[in-house]
Amino acid sequence: MSLDQFDSNEGMSLEDIHHDVLLQIEAILFASDSPVSLARLKEAFQNQYNKQQLRQFLQQLAMLQHGRSIELIETAQGFRFQVRAKYRNIIAQVWPERPTKLSPSLLETVAVIAYHQPVTRADIEQIRGVSNNSQILRTLFDWNWIKESGFRNLPGRPALLVTTPQFLNAFGLASLGQLPPLQNAKEAFMTLDAQAPKS
Repeated sequence: MSLDQFDSNEGMSLEDIHHDVLLQIEAILFASDSPVSLARLKEAFQNQYNKQQLRQFLQQLAMLQHGRSIELIETAQGFRFQVRAKYRNIIAQVWPERPTKLSPSLLETVAVIAYHQPVTRADIEQIRGVSNNSQILRTLFDWNWIKESGFRNLPGRPALLVTTPQFLNAFGLASLGQLPPLQNAKEAFMTLDAQAPKS
């Protein structure tokens, strides 16, 4: 906190200062066009609070959203507000161009990469049982949902593909450990896609 903030906090009770910190975090999250990491919040408060304290503030802020149309979630890239699933239909009516439904082939491809990473293009074809559509992989690269992460030691040295934090963020996941069970992958990704906020 800056000296100006300390000066402006004079005469405030600890409860008022605590509430003000929650409002500052809320303002930072609303103003950001991408998830905000704990490190970024720590920096914003000039290291006055450690990550554990900031996480506690975020938990309290999440509780304050109870009964509201938005919720505070943690993704792989940090924390963000999003519209609750039950209100997404009305949002889609107001901004019909916003949601982008993912094609079944794109969902299958990203599911193969997510569950079997690192994989090569040949691995994807073998698992899916169909030839890869290069446009699907290009789209996943353009969205920064996948990236190359080394090469397999085979003739031609095929690139190994893995998912990125942006992929997790797109589906509102904090880690790969939150992926649904593999046997339900396609249906689960369709559900996640329907629920995930689109930007």
